Amino acid sequence: MKLRMTSALVGALAFATSAMAADDTIKVGVLHSLSGTMAISETTLKDTMLMLIEEQNAKGGILGKQLEAVVVDPASDWPLFAEKARELLTVEDVDVMFGCWTSVSRKSVLPVIEELNGLLFYPVQYEGEESSKNVFYTGAAPNQQAIPATDYYLEELGVEKFALLGTDYVYPRTTNNILESYLKSKGIAEEDIFVNYTPFGHSDWSKIVADVVALGADGKKVGVISTINGDANIGFYKELAAAGISADDIPVVAFSVGEEELSGLDTTNLVGHLAAWNYFQSAEAESNDAFIEAWKAKMGEDRVTNDPMEATYIGFNMWANAVEQAGTTDVDAVRSAMWGQEYPNLTGGTAVMGVNHHLSKPVLIGEITEDGQFDIISQTEEVPGDAWTDFLPESAVLTSDWKDLDCGMYNTETSTCVQIKSNY
Repeated sequence: MKLRMTSALVGALAFATSAMAADDTIKVGVLHSLSGTMAISETTLKDTMLMLIEEQNAKGGILGKQLEAVVVDPASDWPLFAEKARELLTVEDVDVMFGCWTSVSRKSVLPVIEELNGLLFYPVQYEGEESSKNVFYTGAAPNQQAIPATDYYLEELGVEKFALLGTDYVYPRTTNNILESYLKSKGIAEEDIFVNYTPFGHSDWSKIVADVVALGADGKKVGVISTINGDANIGFYKELAAAGISADDIPVVAFSVGEEELSGLDTTNLVGHLAAWNYFQSAEAESNDAFIEAWKAKMGEDRVTNDPMEATYIGFNMWANAVEQAGTTDVDAVRSAMWGQEYPNLTGGTAVMGVNHHLSKPVLIGEITEDGQFDIISQTEEVPGDAWTDFLPESAVLTSDWKDLDCGMYNTETSTCVQIKSNY
């Protein structure tokens, strides 16, 4: 009898200790592909989150509690993102999630987090046309990347014909739909716009590159706007080099190629090609110097930084400050505390979170250099992110305001909130 009572007591104490430990921990879900075609980009963001959590814990955590990273691998499998998000919220009981790269993965997760009232910080440039109550978008909207890059082509490089090359999913298709409309409004003829989509992991680029070259047969200046994602970029740039195409011949401006992707390429023949982001490792700012130093100290001198890392850094620190201000990790309280949050970015300015759940961000255009870095050739002041583009008629009348209108899709003509159930 005494032995059974002792065992029961030990079990009860173990349960109590476990419960107390859970109460003293804030769980942070990390939802990034660590395998599959997107691992080339997303693994770094997992590493970034682990570094940020470690640094926060060293400062005492948040609300006196330590942070615990709960890492899952959706393996570049879009439906699996939804399953892993549900697992993080219902099994692991995380307080917040940081993750996704592609828009198809984010849209897979949306119905889950809206159903369960989870909170996702999404750190990658995307196509806009969305504002969820349960997502904070810390990457660029089209007015903070795609439109300014197109303006640079038109105004600075004199591009007259455009090849819009993308991976076949929602981000490239929606972005290119916006850009087609924008280019036509700028006087570019429909026949001077070539659009092509390829699957994830596409490797044979010979015909597509030949088609791009043929576009300029009449002598007009051709430029490529690339929304190619993942490891397909390796084959694309290799084919450009094999075809002897330089940036002077046909410049490429990429929206998903940064320092991390270039670290796996021979950049000899890529010098002068462009990327449009809101951050480059080469940015000159004390905050950036400190971030790079911490990153390399933890990960090694050969590891580079990039734009989605900065977006993760800003989002994480804003969330930490919002939790402290709210005095709780409760999603609704944190959401309210996020509006108007300010945090120094890594390019010398200040990021501000809007009531449409989008950040203000500077727009940077960089040229690829031989060492796989970027020479920043253009930089703006902070531009507020626009959830709904002005260049699609159905979107131009929409606005997002979660603070005063409690609506992510408000029609300014009818003064009504459009409620659309997320589905994928």
